[in-house]
Amino acid sequence: MNSSERRLKLMLLLQQPGKKQTVEEIANKFGVSRRTIFRDFNSLQEINVPVTWDKFSGYGVMPGYKVPPLMFTSKELATIIVGLNFVKSQVDKQLVEDAEGVELKIKNVLSKDLKDFMNSLETKTIVDPYLKFGGEKTNGGDWYLLSSSIAQKKRVEFLYTSKDGKTATRKVDPYLLVFYEDHWNMVGKSHLRGEVRNFILNKMEKIRILEEKIKYEKDIDVEALIFRNDERSQSIRVMVEKSVLARFRANLPAKIIKQKEKNPKIIQLHFRFDNLDYLNEWLLQFGNSIVIIEPSELIEKRETLLRKMLEK
Repeated sequence: MNSSERRLKLMLLLQQPGKKQTVEEIANKFGVSRRTIFRDFNSLQEINVPVTWDKFSGYGVMPGYKVPPLMFTSKELATIIVGLNFVKSQVDKQLVEDAEGVELKIKNVLSKDLKDFMNSLETKTIVDPYLKFGGEKTNGGDWYLLSSSIAQKKRVEFLYTSKDGKTATRKVDPYLLVFYEDHWNMVGKSHLRGEVRNFILNKMEKIRILEEKIKYEKDIDVEALIFRNDERSQSIRVMVEKSVLARFRANLPAKIIKQKEKNPKIIQLHFRFDNLDYLNEWLLQFGNSIVIIEPSELIEKRETLLRKMLEK
């Protein structure tokens, strides 16, 4: 990075709360010499940034001093636009509206050159075009309220409509929010059965954050929660052509337990999954590039589904 970019990042680093930084730590972080960092300190003081030093703790800035929050390099701005374009392409209507609001606020504080640059990126950098232009925007649920309950470590209560159409009150310790392709999910411990369950947000109503604190026995393992297996999970083995392997692995809604090369063109994968109907339909996107080995129930479901498709 150039000196201007480094000094901007140095200002942001120095105003972070917590432990102050020594010259050695700062130099190592930016990959430059101690002398370069001292020159940076001098440059910051020339523009009235109140750099402080304490022999016991190191360098920081005067308490209360804040660097203006919207000081982006063109590359950082491009990264933000790509992220906002990705959010705006999703089917969650509220997410799209929130992203548009963020975009408008950023534009209002940019110089004309950067605003023109941002407008060009916004219209000429398309993320997930089929979802952006073809997907119908829907209500994805109150993900923000649930994220607040997770941050506060508080239980939530809500009305939930299950697959059978029945609606009941649920009390849950929320652990995690996950966005799967076109909808939000909350993973949490249900007080109904004392088990970790997945709840779809657009099936939740009248969500309330309760004044009941959650006490975690240990740190939450995000990967284990997403790819958890229980008594409902079944062993799945499939043969996958290498030509589609990367796409298969990237989108598989499960964690691969083992993979084995059968020949130069075919890989055998082993994983566990608890919803064979969903998996059966998901596998159709790969056509004859995959062959199901087990379980036999999944093979039967695939044959039944294909017959029904041909009959229609």
